[in-house]
Amino acid sequence: MHLMSAAVPLPDPLSVTVRAPAKINLYLGVGRVRPDGFHPLETLFQAVSLYDDVTVTSADEWSVSTVAEGPQVDLSGVPDDEDNIAIRAGKALVAHHGVDRAAAIEIAKGIPVAGGMAGGSADAAATMVALDRLWNLETSDDDLLAIAATLGSDVPFALVGGTAHGTGRGEVVTPVEDNGTWWWVVVFDEVGLSTASVYAAFDLGEYAVDDIAIDPARFQILRRGEAGATMAVLVRNDLEDAAFDLRQDLERKAEAILQCGASAVLLSGSGPTLLGAATDAVDARDIAARLAERGFDRVTVVNGPVAGAHVVEYE
Repeated sequence: MHLMSAAVPLPDPLSVTVRAPAKINLYLGVGRVRPDGFHPLETLFQAVSLYDDVTVTSADEWSVSTVAEGPQVDLSGVPDDEDNIAIRAGKALVAHHGVDRAAAIEIAKGIPVAGGMAGGSADAAATMVALDRLWNLETSDDDLLAIAATLGSDVPFALVGGTAHGTGRGEVVTPVEDNGTWWWVVVFDEVGLSTASVYAAFDLGEYAVDDIAIDPARFQILRRGEAGATMAVLVRNDLEDAAFDLRQDLERKAEAILQCGASAVLLSGSGPTLLGAATDAVDARDIAARLAERGFDRVTVVNGPVAGAHVVEYE
């Protein structure tokens, strides 16, 4: 997998910037809640071209600051202290190595907060990759993934990127062959939706089913790289009904996305972000334009799969 380069060690840079992508769940099968409070998951992750950039520099104490990159990002719920997952990721990495270091972390956030696209997980993954390079820690892939799994179910995938099969709580990630370029129209929402509230509604509504396994036909669609009408066959999200129970307006928005030409519509993770499937880039832009005409003002076009957290600049 080679999350980090195994090249000849480089001198310590003064700062490192790492880019990490948003994720969507092409498929999200959710089982009944376990005694430990978690739900068993079967999921197909895909990393898409919406990013957070994380820059780290060595410092005497830990700090984090965040700036919004776009109107889809509301920072009001983002902690600026040690509750921020980026600092927790940095501390977990240095604890693993038994070193006493700290860093200033700057996040340029393009992934919406509480939008079901794992922006916090992206920040955690980016922080670990950035600090590993900043301090030449040479953390192994297996160790990075193990640390990531302690931080959150989506953090390992933010390291891996591409398209992957997730099991367990979603933290056990296996890359899958994906020969397509998939285009999505992303419809952001002004109000976030907490993952905990959606899972609570899922349990209350008794939406769990016994069979959450991914049909082999879905893997075949990815291998063949089939876009268009096959997207309706590929996508599934068992949290959708629970999210729509909490937010009836999301169901109306989903219907509007279909009316504007999307071949399928998908709730991103636990929501509230919605995704419309498009055949190609031109089709995606056309759908986005139709949505804009209907008053949707927080819309963008992305594609996937893209790479996981990776260094884009150091100095």
